[in-house]
Amino acid sequence: MTLPNTSAGAGFCAACGAALSTGARFCHRCGTPLGQGLPVSAKTAQPGGVAAVLPWGVAFVALLALIAMVAGKNFGAAKGSAVDGSANSLPTQAIDGPGAAPQGAPFAGGAGGGAAPNIANLSPSERANRLYTRIMEYAEFGKVDSVAFFAPMALASHEMLESPTADERYHYGRIAEVTNTPAVAKAQADTILQGQPDNLLGLLLAARAARLTNDEATARTFDARLLKALAPQLASQVEDYQVHRAEIDRAVADAQKK
Repeated sequence: MTLPNTSAGAGFCAACGAALSTGARFCHRCGTPLGQGLPVSAKTAQPGGVAAVLPWGVAFVALLALIAMVAGKNFGAAKGSAVDGSANSLPTQAIDGPGAAPQGAPFAGGAGGGAAPNIANLSPSERANRLYTRIMEYAEFGKVDSVAFFAPMALASHEMLESPTADERYHYGRIAEVTNTPAVAKAQADTILQGQPDNLLGLLLAARAARLTNDEATARTFDARLLKALAPQLASQVEDYQVHRAEIDRAVADAQKK
C-alpha cells in the first residue's frame, strides 16, 4: 500500500479542520488518515462567535461617542442659545445654599462640592421661594429650556401656599411673566393692590402684566402710580422692598423714560 505524501508540510484535517503538524499521518484530534477527503485551508468560522458580535459592538461604541460629543457641545451653552446645556440641572450655591454647588458649576457664586438640599425637608414657603429664585436666575441668563422645565414645579408650589404674602404673590406673578402667562401675572398684581394700593411690587407687576398683552396705556398708568408712591413706600423700610430693590430701581428707571 502506498503511503500518503507527508513531505508537503503542515495542512488541515479534511474531517474536522484541525491543524496538522509536519509529517503527521493521522489527525491527532479525530484520527482521520492524512489525504482522505479534500484538505481545508482553514477552520470554518462558526456563526454566533466573536466575529459575529464585533460589528455590533463597534457600532454601539460609535453611538456612545456621538452622544457624548453632542452633550459636550450643549453643556453650559451661551446665553440665548436654543439649547441651554446640561449644567443647568446642577445645584448652585446662590440657589441651593452654601456648599451645594460643585466647583465650576454655572451661577455657583463660589466653590462648593456638597449635594443639593432635599426640598422635601423645606416648608411650602421655602420650597416656593427656592424655585422662584432658580427660575429668575435662569431667566436672567437666557436659559429658556431650564425655565420651561422648572416653571410647572414653581407655579404649582405657589398655588399650594395657603395664605401667600404679598411678596409670594409677586414671586408667583413674576414666574407667570417669564413664562408668558399674563392672566396669572395680572391676577396676582390685582390681589396685591386690593390690599395695598401703593405696594411697589404690585404696581411693578401690574405694569409688566399689561405690557405682556401690549396694553401700553394701562402700563403707563401703573408706571405713574409707581413713581408717585415710590418715596413714601421706600421710607417705610418694608423688607420686601429691600430684597427686590434692584427690580424696583429698574422699573422706576424705565417708567421715567416713558
